[in-house]
Formats: sequence, C-alpha cells, structure tokens
Amino acid sequence: MPGLLGKKIGMTSVFGADGKNVPCTVIEAGPCVVTQLKTVEKDGYQAVQVGFKQKSEKHTNKAEAGHFKAAGVNPMRYLAEFDGFDQELKLGDEINVNIFEEGTYVDVVGTSKGKGFQGVVKRHGFGGVGQSTHGQDDRLRAPGSVGACAYPSRIFPGTRMAGHMGQDRVTVQNLVVLKVIPEYNLIMVKGSIPGAKNSIVTINK
Repeated sequence: MPGLLGKKIGMTSVFGADGKNVPCTVIEAGPCVVTQLKTVEKDGYQAVQVGFKQKSEKHTNKAEAGHFKAAGVNPMRYLAEFDGFDQELKLGDEINVNIFEEGTYVDVVGTSKGKGFQGVVKRHGFGGVGQSTHGQDDRLRAPGSVGACAYPSRIFPGTRMAGHMGQDRVTVQNLVVLKVIPEYNLIMVKGSIPGAKNSIVTINK
C-alpha cells in the first residue's frame, strides 16, 4: 500500500464540525524521495523505496553512498518500501503529504516508548495484594503464585511476569486524517500513535 515516512511532532486537539473537542496527533509526513524502484524481474517483487531526512556524506558508508549516487539523490537517513502509488514514479521524485486526503483512513507504525524492566502491576495491570496487615508488608506489588505445587512442577510459557516493557513495533489501524497542511508537510490524525516525540513513524494510506 502507498505511504510515507514521517516524524511524530506531538499531540493537540481540534474542534470538529459538531463542536466536540477531538484529540489528534500531528505528524510531519515527508517529503520523501524515491531512492530505488524494485521490480519483479530484478528483485522478485514490486515496491518503491523512499528516503526521509537527509544526512551528511560524512556519516554515510561507501555502500550507502553508491546506492544514493545511483539514484541521483542526497544520502537519506531513513528508508522504507511502499507499493501501490497512483502516480508513475521515477528515481529522484519527491512524494509529499498530498497523497493523503482529509476524511480517509491511515495505519501508523511506530516504536513504542521503552519503559525498561517493569513489574507485573505496571506491565500487566495486576492489582497487587492490597493489604499490609498480618505481617504482610513487602509483597504489595508481587505477582503471587505463578505455578503449581507438585505437578506440573514448572511455570507454563506465556505466564505474565515482570520483564522488559515497551520498545516494541506497534501498529495503530484506521486513524482518520483530520487535516492536511501541505505548506508545512503536516497531517493531523485522530487519536494517539506509538512512540515519543520526534520518533520516526510509517504512515500507510
């Protein structure tokens, strides 16, 4: 499906036609530059590789430099592949937010905020023990029993326990495009999207 790479700017709210206050996320979508055209004959599948945000040649290795030189574009920091664009594209073409229309739906893919090692209360929403009487004062946020006694003498895979939380690839589907601002390469989508401010996201039309 067609789409763009973008950067999450932050959240705000707008008033809808019915007067309700609608929370939304502002995304800097593109402009992206076509860096490679993949074909079935050469690559086994069809796709358009686009780049987002230029980077200096000093921070570009030789393989990347040759790739971008063949496309006739400046080195780009982020790359992604899309397919299904309406217009005919060639190397070096620029794709901007004009591919999105107000009222349509998009899927946004991003990396959620990393929370580090967290316990079961924060990670899975456990309620905790809830009382600290009768000599029980250090187990308020403990998971409780996670296994059986004699049989099966092990903990089943998938049991909810403490561990690493966040830093996952998350897709939020069917977000309504509330507004497109072409002069600033911005789109506003209803609701929230994964990731921190200034994180890179993929917007699929």
